[in-house]
Amino acid sequence: MDKHDDIKVINYSNIFLSCISQSRCECKFKVRDHSLIYVRSGEAEIDDEGVSTIINAGECAFIRRHAGVNIIKRSLGDGNPYMSITLTFPRKFLMEVYRAMDKSTLPERAKRGKANLMRIPERPDLRSLFESLMPYYDSTTEPDGQWITMKLKEGLYAVLRTDSNLYASLFDFTEPWKIDILDYMNENYMYELSIQDIAHYTGRSLATFKRDFKKVSDTTPQKWIINRRLERAHELLANGKRKVSDIMMDVGFTNLSYFSRIYKDAYGHAPTAR
Repeated sequence: MDKHDDIKVINYSNIFLSCISQSRCECKFKVRDHSLIYVRSGEAEIDDEGVSTIINAGECAFIRRHAGVNIIKRSLGDGNPYMSITLTFPRKFLMEVYRAMDKSTLPERAKRGKANLMRIPERPDLRSLFESLMPYYDSTTEPDGQWITMKLKEGLYAVLRTDSNLYASLFDFTEPWKIDILDYMNENYMYELSIQDIAHYTGRSLATFKRDFKKVSDTTPQKWIINRRLERAHELLANGKRKVSDIMMDVGFTNLSYFSRIYKDAYGHAPTAR
C-alpha cells in the first residue's frame, strides 16, 4: 500500500484500488500497460496529447499501453472521496492468456485502432467484476494470486467483448498483427523464451523470423539475447546496490558460474569486481 496524506493506493499485483479523501486533491500519473479503469466516485480526467476526457462516477474506460496519456484522479469536494479501481494487463500476462486460447476463436480481421482511449458502456459483467473488488478497499487480508489472476482475466475478456478489434491491440505479438522484432526482444529478453516462441509472439513463422532478424542484426538471436542480458547486468552492477545473484536472475541468467564467466569475457573482470 502506498499512502501519502489523504491519498491511498493499494496494489494487488496489477489491480490498483485508489482513494483520495481530500477535497479536490489531484494525483497524476502516466499509463504504461493496457489498463481498464473504473471510477466509483469523484472523476478521472484523462489527458491524451492535449485532449481531455472526463470519466465520471459509474463509468469505465480502456486505455492502450504506452499511450502517453496522463490521468488526473480528482475528488470533487462533495463529501465523497475519489475512488477508482484500475486493472492493468502487462505483456507477460497477456502472453500467458494468449498461449491458453483456442486460436480458432481469434477474429481474423481485427485491426489496431488509433484511439488511445475507449469508453466502455455499463454492463452486468463489468458491474459484477468491480463490485467483487470493492471489499478489498478496507480489507486487512490480501487476495491470493489465483484469485487476482482470475479477476484480471475477467477484466480482459470484458474489454475484448467490447470491440473485437481490441484483440489486435492487446495481443499485438500475434498473427496477423506482426510487430517489430527488436522492440519485442528488448521488452522480453529476460524471460525464458525459445526462438520458436519469439517467432510466434512476433507474428512470424520460424523461417520468416530468422530472415527478418538478419535484416536488423549481424548476430544470431541467441547471441543477441545474451549480449542484451549482459549489457543490462552491467548497468545494474554499476549502481553497486544489489547482490550479483539477484541481478543475474533479474536479467534472465540462472547459473552463477556461467554468468560470471561470460561477464568476465565481455568486460574483463568478474561481476563482483565493481
